Amino acid sequence: MAELSSFSITPINSSRFPTNHHSSPKLSTLKLTSQNQKCDKLLVFSDYDPLCYLKSGFVNPKNSSHLYGVELGGSGTRPRSQKCKNFSIGCSKFSVFSNYKLTGTGPRFHHSTNEMGAIRGITSAGSSDRNNNKKNKFISNSTSALNMDKAVEKNKGGGDNYYDAIVIGSGIGGLVAATQLAVKGARVLVLEKYVIPGGSSGYYQRNGYTFDVGSSVMFGFSDKGNLNLITQALAAVGCEMPVIPDPTTVHFHLPNNLSVLVHKEYSEFIAELTSKFPHEKEGIFKFYGVCWKIFNALNSLELKSLEEPIYLFGQFFQKPVECLTLAYYLPQNAGDIARKYIKDPELLSFIDAECFIVSTVNALQTPMINAGMVLCDRHYGGINYPIGGVGGIAESLAKGLIDQGSEILYKANVTEIVIDQGQAVGVRMSDKREFFAKTVISNATRWDTFGKLLKGKDLPKEEENFQKAYVKAPSFLSIHMGVKAEVLPPDTDCHHFVLENDWTRLEKPYGSIFLSIPTVLDSSLAPEGRHILHIFTTSSIEDWEGLSPKEYVEKKELVANEIISRLEKKLFPGLASSIDFIEVGTPKTHRRYLARDNGTYGPMPRGTPKGLLGMPFNTTAIDGLYCVGDSCFPGQGVIAVAFSGVMCAHRVAADIGLEKKSPLLDAALLRTLSWLRSLA
Repeated sequence: MAELSSFSITPINSSRFPTNHHSSPKLSTLKLTSQNQKCDKLLVFSDYDPLCYLKSGFVNPKNSSHLYGVELGGSGTRPRSQKCKNFSIGCSKFSVFSNYKLTGTGPRFHHSTNEMGAIRGITSAGSSDRNNNKKNKFISNSTSALNMDKAVEKNKGGGDNYYDAIVIGSGIGGLVAATQLAVKGARVLVLEKYVIPGGSSGYYQRNGYTFDVGSSVMFGFSDKGNLNLITQALAAVGCEMPVIPDPTTVHFHLPNNLSVLVHKEYSEFIAELTSKFPHEKEGIFKFYGVCWKIFNALNSLELKSLEEPIYLFGQFFQKPVECLTLAYYLPQNAGDIARKYIKDPELLSFIDAECFIVSTVNALQTPMINAGMVLCDRHYGGINYPIGGVGGIAESLAKGLIDQGSEILYKANVTEIVIDQGQAVGVRMSDKREFFAKTVISNATRWDTFGKLLKGKDLPKEEENFQKAYVKAPSFLSIHMGVKAEVLPPDTDCHHFVLENDWTRLEKPYGSIFLSIPTVLDSSLAPEGRHILHIFTTSSIEDWEGLSPKEYVEKKELVANEIISRLEKKLFPGLASSIDFIEVGTPKTHRRYLARDNGTYGPMPRGTPKGLLGMPFNTTAIDGLYCVGDSCFPGQGVIAVAFSGVMCAHRVAADIGLEKKSPLLDAALLRTLSWLRSLA
């Protein structure tokens, strides 16, 4: 290996080197171009005196052009008046940054984390015009050098392993965050444990059937408004998916033979509901009127991070009434609003069922913001099923991410988030590979993030408070079936919610049944003459632990048969005998394949929450670490996690210099939001 004696860099404006939120500013990096790429030594040199005493990897707060990151000359005791000798540089100020451990005598980087991943950080910043003809070329006469512990690691994408952001997991929230960052110019790496992207919005194929892993009810796919977040996310990376509009959202089959069909057209839905409860017509209009007030306020705003003050204040000055409307309803729940206008207990139970689809809890525990967003978007934008299946959304986003110059790796099992000096700086894999970045975004649940990926770290106070207020929502028993087409009546609706006899079973395990038949809309998902039935019911992992393999299989068959029998009696006579294919998944299945703690699908309030006030946003108590997905504001559901991804990308982009930011306002806003969460 030869000593590197000459190299060049590309100057970049110092504004490209931002800070991470609520931490001392830290520099980003640029790729170094060497005359001899195969070297294990790097010379650091300058004739600018302050550089001789740079120490710990942080920007001088009095002059952002000066970097504390390198100490030259071993003793560190050289008088200020003495120049660093044997060094020559063509610009008066320059910046050095590294996130890696460098060893050897002579000058060394003191802000270190782990093994050397890449040298990407010598750049001109704030250079004077004098010697301008030399500022991109450096010649050294010094023999002092840095020894790199490890050469640049190459991954499957062909680049080195230092990024603007690493995203753990490729659920919709993670992919939206990743692609939004990529189109802003960030270099992003997504690490997915499974073999395809999507998480619970992925797919799998068996015997000619293409099954959606999770929900087939797709919001956010319309061509209008600001809440069509899936459409926007795809368009941002040059992708578009053809969809099939669903004329109905869901058909409720409820106790006392109450049947309510939620039409796409709002007027038709209201007409049907008021025909069932004519004495509550005024209350129905008032409750759903509040939902529309919230939805219209949300839909009028450009949706970005609520943790970014420049955006937040800008939106407030542009749309003060809409912002105040959302602030008013932020700490309120749907059940409380419903009870202001409605008295009929059965109608209130119906609204509980409406909210249960949104949040897997009743209306008294469902934030009014969430209820308004979903209960109105189904009429405004509608439910639109992507041709080819839900898994195509994640695949399209992943392709768009790659087209933007970023990367996604599969079978990439992250086992640890690397923390150095209190900051998230990278990840460690199960195969011992390491990747480093300015920021780390976890699309895992907060329980997985703070309980498993941050090894040996105390739970931050904010997370401790969150886990006191929220518990893990239950998982699901899922049944994917292929059936003979003739068992379904020709006018069968796509989505159904079944709770036959007892309202008290709404939230009980195996009480309510969610059923989707996506082949009603897209017959290409199944062999000719067949339909897909995708069945979900809540279930806890405790029901499936402590069983022998034989007992586990027997219990799956028993519970599945009971669910199928209920659907056979209520909807489809002869269903059991028409089954062509069946596969049953339990909470353990969801935990294994989706890497979700206990198979959970997000948080559930322990008691009655104050709306969304207690839900954490994307930033965390650990510098450089962000969370995204269904355990962040605003919660569960495709449109909610997409919103989370958009917000996260905006906050991260501001923190790495791709969006405007104000450190003083940032600190004040983050403290205020933390205080507000403490009130929940």
